[in-house]
Amino acid sequence: MIQADLNIILPEIILSIYAMIALIAAVYTGKDKLAGMLVWLTAGVFVLVAAWIGMSGEGANSAFGGMFQDDGFSRFAKVTMLLAGAAVLVMGQDYMARRGMLRFEYPLLVTLSIVGMMVMVSAGDLMALYMGLELQSLALYVVASIRRDSVKSTEAGMKYFVLGALSSGLLLFGSSLVYGFAGTTTFAGIINAAGTGHVSLGLLIGLTFVVSGLAFKVSAVPFHMWTPDVYEGAPTPVTAFFSTAPKVAAMGLFARVLHDAFGGVVGDWQQIIALLSLLSMFLGAVAAIGQTNIKRLMAYSSIAHMGYALMGLAAGTAFGVQALLIYMAIYVTMNVGTFAFILSMEKDGQPVTDINALNMYSKREPGKALAVLVLMFSLAGVPPLVGFFGKFYVLRAAYDAGLAWLAILGVVASVIGAFYYLRIVFYMYFGEEGDSLDKNKSPVLWALLMGSAAVIGLAWLPGLNLLGLETMAQSAATALLN
Repeated sequence: MIQADLNIILPEIILSIYAMIALIAAVYTGKDKLAGMLVWLTAGVFVLVAAWIGMSGEGANSAFGGMFQDDGFSRFAKVTMLLAGAAVLVMGQDYMARRGMLRFEYPLLVTLSIVGMMVMVSAGDLMALYMGLELQSLALYVVASIRRDSVKSTEAGMKYFVLGALSSGLLLFGSSLVYGFAGTTTFAGIINAAGTGHVSLGLLIGLTFVVSGLAFKVSAVPFHMWTPDVYEGAPTPVTAFFSTAPKVAAMGLFARVLHDAFGGVVGDWQQIIALLSLLSMFLGAVAAIGQTNIKRLMAYSSIAHMGYALMGLAAGTAFGVQALLIYMAIYVTMNVGTFAFILSMEKDGQPVTDINALNMYSKREPGKALAVLVLMFSLAGVPPLVGFFGKFYVLRAAYDAGLAWLAILGVVASVIGAFYYLRIVFYMYFGEEGDSLDKNKSPVLWALLMGSAAVIGLAWLPGLNLLGLETMAQSAATALLN
């Protein structure tokens, strides 16, 4: 029995052992001298593990008495997170090295956080959920403040830690209430205790606290307050990581908890998720309008996009989960390309985050400007780019589930939010002439920017069928709700 359980969690075991072996090797061989090689090695390990998980076949397995679930849903989320982690590590390596921040702990902390995320999306028990969540969070608190000589980076880590501890407290309190009223911590036991129709008051209060804790992790309003400051203060590669893999993990965990543990009482949590979605979409759309720092702008963009993803979750249907997964995969691709460009924004070797620096950028770098135009239009949801289809899926899921009001307001928020994306395009093509940015010749950043833009710009073509994303997301959603 133990052997079968260990086989199911083998990817997580391998990544954990890799992190520990690499840690010992780095300590005994000169520490930071191997940091650059370790980044590439870690990225390679992520890609290999992602390929392994992706080709591991179909079907569902559980380990340790149902505490750990290995199904199509978890595999979809894990592959997305691993590939996002690999891309972010590679594209931030040069940035971190030139600023003296590339320490050997950086890729290893990212690895441990990815292990936590993999446990999160496979959790079948409240205890497994918390273990994965805290492993991810503790690693992210450290990488947020990895630039020890920067007040902003230290502040970012401290704010993230304090508010993260608060959210963990809410989650634990909610979990204890759920356990007290359900008599079990397993999701299978909780869904039986909750029954169908309407849940008991004690379980409902516990669910509310659990949702509040998880909402913090996805930056949903009103639990978003940490996001702009942490995004701005953390080193840009770390910000890029925060905006991709952890969001997929938290949203996957959100879906897992609501459907596996409370799937029989959709009516009791649907309105809560719909409200979080609505507030997130509008605050993200409105608050970003006044931002001139592109990292803070992307923070509010992230809040808005999590609102759209929550719309799919609020639907409470298999199609809603499918829409959520499609949206998150597209969102990660767009953000990888966007942050590859942000990392290339430099003046005299120093990073630049003011969007006014992009004035007439198209004259100096027409290829990159076109790629950014594609990414910005896609983030805004302009057809026929893939970002439009992501929003279309979640809007349709909400409408089909009887949440027409949420879908209509989502369209309104999307129109408002389009302003700040199109403003960046306006600066690049029609802004006033000013000091030009340095020409960044990093082949990695160029490849990720162009590759992301190509996927976003072309994957909508009928023959490509979103590169098979629709079919894979449908299989993953079916696996979760069965």
